[in-house]
Amino acid sequence: MNTLRILRDLFRYNGEFAIGLMLVLIVLAVAACSFFSPYPPMDVYVVPPDVPPSWEYPLGTTSRGQDVFWQLTFAIRNTLLFGIVVAALSRVISLLVGLISGYKGGWVDRVLMSINDTFVVVPLFPILVLFYFIMRDQMTWAMLAIITALLGWAYDARLIRSIAMSLRTREFTRQAVFSGMSTRKIVLQEHLPFVLPIVFSTTMNNINWSIGIEVTLSVLGFTDINTPTIGGMIYWANQHTALVSGIWWWITFPVLLVIMLFIGLFLLAISMNEYIDPRSRLSRLGGAA
Repeated sequence: MNTLRILRDLFRYNGEFAIGLMLVLIVLAVAACSFFSPYPPMDVYVVPPDVPPSWEYPLGTTSRGQDVFWQLTFAIRNTLLFGIVVAALSRVISLLVGLISGYKGGWVDRVLMSINDTFVVVPLFPILVLFYFIMRDQMTWAMLAIITALLGWAYDARLIRSIAMSLRTREFTRQAVFSGMSTRKIVLQEHLPFVLPIVFSTTMNNINWSIGIEVTLSVLGFTDINTPTIGGMIYWANQHTALVSGIWWWITFPVLLVIMLFIGLFLLAISMNEYIDPRSRLSRLGGAA
């Protein structure tokens, strides 16, 4: 109920949140249409190629004989799912490392932060390209998501650690220790609720980041190009010189949709960051929160 109240207040009093939510819902609606597609996502030459947008084909068709709209539904679904999987896996790692490091302190904190800082300085993009060349035949969509998640948790773990360090000195933490609560219960029951708003905002940013990674790698051909994604659509459009040939709709609509998703997630993230700050929240909500 409390979560629903927060969402209601954000939607009513925060214009960025309302706009961001509507943009994300539009993208989700397009992704949901993939379950009603009359064409399998991998099939080619199921419709006449290079047909411009029309009543029969609202977003046109590709040089590979695919309906852009239906192909886009699969592409945005897979791209969004990629971002969600990466964000979920990396959130679990960042929460574990950040909460334990911040609460335990001492040598545990030093060891975990040494590992954390190593991942911070690792150049992510070259590492992913290297993984592609090493595991070219095994580099599936799921494998890329797992590798990206394992490399993309360090920044948020340090942020969560800073919050956990401040919570460690609070009176309720001392009472929990004196009452005999285990470290696991203190971290999960006492500290986790305080970092969840931060986790929400960082999740939005992490989804954007991971989608950007996927699109970039796919456009360059460093992923499984047979799995429909936004980057995969742009890759095939480039392979068929779509812009040179005047088939602008093959690139324009995927780019517009992923930009809409980026903006929507970004607005959700900044609106949640504003809600976390009590002064900004009271100023925006007029004391309603």
